[in-house]
Amino acid sequence: MITASLVKELRETTGVGMMECKNALTETNGDIEAAIKLLREKGQAKAEKKASRDAKEGIIAAQIDETGKSGILVEMNCETDFVAKNENFQNFVADVAKTILASDAADLDSALSLSKGEENLGEFIKAKVLEMGENLQLRRFERLNLEGEGAVASYIHLGGKTGVLIEVGASNSETSSNASFTDLVKDLTLHIAAAAPAGLSREDIPAELIEAEKEIFRKQMEGQNKPADIIEKIVEGKLTKFYSERCFLEQGFIKDPDTTIKSLLETHGKELGDTITINKFIRFGLGE
Repeated sequence: MITASLVKELRETTGVGMMECKNALTETNGDIEAAIKLLREKGQAKAEKKASRDAKEGIIAAQIDETGKSGILVEMNCETDFVAKNENFQNFVADVAKTILASDAADLDSALSLSKGEENLGEFIKAKVLEMGENLQLRRFERLNLEGEGAVASYIHLGGKTGVLIEVGASNSETSSNASFTDLVKDLTLHIAAAAPAGLSREDIPAELIEAEKEIFRKQMEGQNKPADIIEKIVEGKLTKFYSERCFLEQGFIKDPDTTIKSLLETHGKELGDTITINKFIRFGLGE
């Protein structure tokens, strides 16, 4: 006999709906372990059926390890905003991020092959499809590992629509525990989320993007009957403005636009008696 308590136990173990649990127990003659296995198999089959459906919603999540020097940014997609806002789904994504952070996985294939209980991470995600009723896809992840002093920090904006991971270096070991440094790092992540810099410095801006901007500027000069050398000087001037808008270190700080990020780092460095550097940052926008 399939009792209500047995169905409840299976539901609490798997998170799958009541009727799915009852049917699985009926098929396995009340064997809860066999029912769990059956639900996992159904979850994989359901995931494969739904894999062709668009998964354009979702959330970006971050995890920082206990040392504060390693972190990860993850984008998990689902089909609807309703599921994206579901606490169960958000906890699931956090679990996935923790699993990847604790590993040395460097790409999606190696991440999906990671052990997760009695299954791998890919199977764990597929099993969640049965519970959530939507196509779920681990789209991407990136990690930062700091060598030396400083901190890795994260910021999630707009309920998971935008995520930031930053690696801030220092020279002194005590700097990372200073409240002023902590506040600075937080402000830097907020700035990245809002200003969306294209790169850390000029060297990080893709050459094709620079050439595309130059071409736009030249076209703007067409028909003005200016000498070629003057046009190139104007283009270079416009490019300088472009750098100030797109390079993180040259951008005006979002809380004080008259102060560049580079100046902000220098000011805080003097206050802390240290040299503060931004080694790297990552910004994910959902679906970008």
